[in-house]
Amino acid sequence: MTDSIRRLHAAVVATRKGNNPSPRTERLFRKGRGTIAKKVAEEAVEVALDGVMGDRPAVVRESADLIYNLVVLWAELGIAPEDVWAEMDRRERLLGIAEKLPKRQVRPGRDGASDAHSRQSPALLWDIADGAGEASPERVGRRR
Repeated sequence: MTDSIRRLHAAVVATRKGNNPSPRTERLFRKGRGTIAKKVAEEAVEVALDGVMGDRPAVVRESADLIYNLVVLWAELGIAPEDVWAEMDRRERLLGIAEKLPKRQVRPGRDGASDAHSRQSPALLWDIADGAGEASPERVGRRR
């Protein structure tokens, strides 16, 4: 599985650099990070809804779509699959399983701060994807 994701990531990065023609991937990069992130969210919702319905084949198909869009987002942000695997290894060492960290888990922030709860929430995903940019005034200051 990790080899498939590495190959996909390499192909997506090559497309981003103009070395691998892929119209769908090229279009996502042209539309930008907000659209890419929105596609990740849409696919995640589809996986969840198909899961609730118990539609196993649909969950498999939509999961592949989710992984593709997630890898495109990684490429957009300069994240390699190995970065994600390292985080999963870290969680496994901490928790015994690579599951979601507890809400109060201390995580390093972008600015070096270690308390994730001290940072402000970003603008809503759909606002960013639609070009609204920063968080609206009523959202500024709201905590995650």
